[in-house]
Amino acid sequence: MQFVLAATVFFVSLLVTTANAQSSTEPPQGQHAILSVLGRGVQMYTCQQANGTLQWVFQAPEATLYDAGSAKVGTHGAGPAWTYKDGSSVKGEVVKKSAAPEPGAIPWLLLKASGVEGNGLLSKVEFIRRFDTHGGEASTVGCDVQHLNSISRIPYAATYTFYSAKP
Repeated sequence: MQFVLAATVFFVSLLVTTANAQSSTEPPQGQHAILSVLGRGVQMYTCQQANGTLQWVFQAPEATLYDAGSAKVGTHGAGPAWTYKDGSSVKGEVVKKSAAPEPGAIPWLLLKASGVEGNGLLSKVEFIRRFDTHGGEASTVGCDVQHLNSISRIPYAATYTFYSAKP
């Protein structure tokens, strides 16, 4: 009986946390999803001196973007920036951040487009949402004098949805 109660409390807590993360990273009213992709790759961190201690400091993502049929449709990298198969690209700037409901997962984000290139699909993007994240969080161990300036590549996956008010 106690196990069932504990499992129920955990499940309800996870649902509330997921709902809070989701609602806080939703795009503004009037925005419509124009593309949703799965990003799979790594979050890269460098062992550096920061705030008086050695710690893993985020550098950049490096991921491949896949459509619902698992076909490669683009890339995601430093900037942060996304490039689509039609040659268009968009850079984003974080405007909202919410802790991921899954332990060890990078936060859910809402980003505002800060620059676009090309004439393809991503040239219309106004907002980007990163959610349903798995993994990618920096390690809390292993950054020491012997590893100073070394790079850690932490596997992750996330859903990226691109929004626009334009048709």
